[in-house]
Amino acid sequence: MIFFTNRPVQSPVEEIKAELQMLKAVSISKNLSKTEETIICRIKERTKELNLNNITRTKAYLDFYQRHPEIHWAFLAHMVSRNGGWSMTDLKGELLSRLLSKKEKVSYFSFLERGNWLIFQDAYPQLLLYEESQKRKEPLFKLLGPLNISIFMEGMWNYYWKRQDSALLTIGLIVNEQNYIQNRVIQNQLYMKGVFDTFEFEIQDLLSFNQILFPYKLYGATRLAGQTVNQFKSLDERIQLGKRLYAILFDHDVLSHAVDWALVHPHTASRKDYWPDIFNDVNEGIPKLKYQIKLSACKKKSGASRIFSPALMNAWRDVKHEEAAPGDWFKSFKVLENLHKVEAPQVGNIEFDYCKTLERLELAALAKKITSIMD
Repeated sequence: MIFFTNRPVQSPVEEIKAELQMLKAVSISKNLSKTEETIICRIKERTKELNLNNITRTKAYLDFYQRHPEIHWAFLAHMVSRNGGWSMTDLKGELLSRLLSKKEKVSYFSFLERGNWLIFQDAYPQLLLYEESQKRKEPLFKLLGPLNISIFMEGMWNYYWKRQDSALLTIGLIVNEQNYIQNRVIQNQLYMKGVFDTFEFEIQDLLSFNQILFPYKLYGATRLAGQTVNQFKSLDERIQLGKRLYAILFDHDVLSHAVDWALVHPHTASRKDYWPDIFNDVNEGIPKLKYQIKLSACKKKSGASRIFSPALMNAWRDVKHEEAAPGDWFKSFKVLENLHKVEAPQVGNIEFDYCKTLERLELAALAKKITSIMD
């Protein structure tokens, strides 16, 4: 369970609301000093440099967390971004390549990649600005506006600078990122028609997108914590999911083991990263043969080949993105209701749910006639 401690008489949400009211009241164009312009330019360049693909983004989050473990969101973002990478390579892996057309794979990859890119280009400048503030020992969050970051996050970072409340900052970042992509990705007509309308069945029942997995080592074995995704199109549900995932990952029985696992296993986006006994980034099978069931109770059958799960660098090329649509999503103080803490769910046996997903995928691959393999 996440607790808030050392509170002033005014509640955290009330204090943040007051901060936001003040910021909105004095929201005028600010003249930047040469030093401030240099900081902004450097942050934009560094963000662009690291926003090449899912691998560079995911590593950047972990590197930042190692430098600043007080910013919990960075490690949560790292682990969730790993899941985004696994979903991307699943589209070119052995199972989904038998189930989806080339057009469907490209559409779904574009959806995943755009969301991953957008969140990084919005969130990573915030992390770098915090780091610069730490170096200079003064808050620089007034520069979030010139970086095209929501005024909501200026209020959240100002509050964090005063109160050092890592949990509340994390929840604020979750609220921000999900609102930020709502119109730009989730409600974008391109993705509504090309992804959600087309893949409703696959997203819910086939794609491994319906479990977010947090691998960690315990007593020498790799375990999987996490949550099952439901109602992905719902903004509120995605925010609640993010809060639940945060509570699970930062549970004292999981966190240190998950960090240790992440540091030892560089992200390649192949599912071999966490289950090398079941997945391999080299295709061991014979192309165009009918699929044979490889697993029994989530263990590889004797004599069976491992399931092909490619590394991202071998599955998809880097994408050149259009600039993000301008505009601040923050319109109403009602969103502050999302800042309340969440009761930590039971970590549960997500391995069982994920194994059931693999079973369904294998059965679907077995039944499907091969139309396009490993394009």
